[in-house]
Amino acid sequence: MQNLEVNNQLAPNLLISKSSEMQEINNVIKQVAITDIAVLITGESGVGKELVAHAIHSNSSRSKKPIITVNCGAIPEGIIESELFGHEKGSFTGAIELRKGYFELAENGTIFLDEIGELPLSTQVKFLRILENGEFMRVGSSLPKKVNVRVIAATNKNLQTLVSNKLFRADLFYRLRTVNIHIPPLRERVEDIIELANKFSADFSIRNKITFTGFADGALEILKEYYWPGNVRELKNVIESLLVINHANLISQSDIENFLKKYESQNSLETERGLQLYPIKNELEERVLIYRALVDLKNDIYEIKNILKDKNLVSQNGVENLTALPAHNCSLDEMERKLITETLENFHGNRRLASKKLKISERTLYRKIKEYGLL
Repeated sequence: MQNLEVNNQLAPNLLISKSSEMQEINNVIKQVAITDIAVLITGESGVGKELVAHAIHSNSSRSKKPIITVNCGAIPEGIIESELFGHEKGSFTGAIELRKGYFELAENGTIFLDEIGELPLSTQVKFLRILENGEFMRVGSSLPKKVNVRVIAATNKNLQTLVSNKLFRADLFYRLRTVNIHIPPLRERVEDIIELANKFSADFSIRNKITFTGFADGALEILKEYYWPGNVRELKNVIESLLVINHANLISQSDIENFLKKYESQNSLETERGLQLYPIKNELEERVLIYRALVDLKNDIYEIKNILKDKNLVSQNGVENLTALPAHNCSLDEMERKLITETLENFHGNRRLASKKLKISERTLYRKIKEYGLL
């Protein structure tokens, strides 16, 4: 049963956090853990959704019972109901004996359903019944059974979009999102990177019985500049790879820089070959995004201009002022600087709103503001 994980040991009580976002999540974990309410955890792949589920379980009254993790996306649709709810002997070809499902195995404990967005619609109905009254039926049985289990679900998909596309039941979505813990991507909480890197290096050293010299001063700061499309999971893999490559010797700033350059190059090559798809963000890509935003904005203004002219609502001179954006023959730096300046003015200097409009991170926006002397 490769999709099943039973853990009877207590997970770490709370998540490593230095950022205000993760500290708030830790507070929510403590609040919801003492209840039996269903919890939905959302966030990109690799942000630590399973760690949050284990933290909730370990802080609950069910902590001495098992927490069972089920990857809904890894179970074929034809057998998922049998895996979740069990089956009676002879209920289908190959059912040579009665088998308990994951929900029964999690009795008095917690079940963590990862990738809940992959659950088939027909199975969602039966899952909703468990959430509502704790009842289910094994495959091949007509007798309802009761189960006492805490349900935690997780997804990296937008369930609201799935509901709109009729791929996820609306009633199940509303039932699950009563408590929704959203974990931000690592690039939006860079304060946690050094804390996590130190934790991963220490754990790896202990697990492999090696003596790690440590990181040189300022070396870990380099990690803050990387986009981390694979989030915390990717950071863990990078740290462990660095320790292996450097034979647990002191890791310098140049060691990390060189490793990340090769790492990014490898990811780019794999993407071109269609092997993987990492949305790596770098300086050039950010500038291209800003340029595209500028072009779209200018096109929108031209369209507004034509509409206003047709309706004679604004004079020609008044409309021309709206299009006082740099021409296409301006340098990219000039266009970028003007777009950032005007966006900040439109939002009265609010960097959070400006960065959201520009579709870049606040950290990138702050760096651009300093670069162009807009402080």
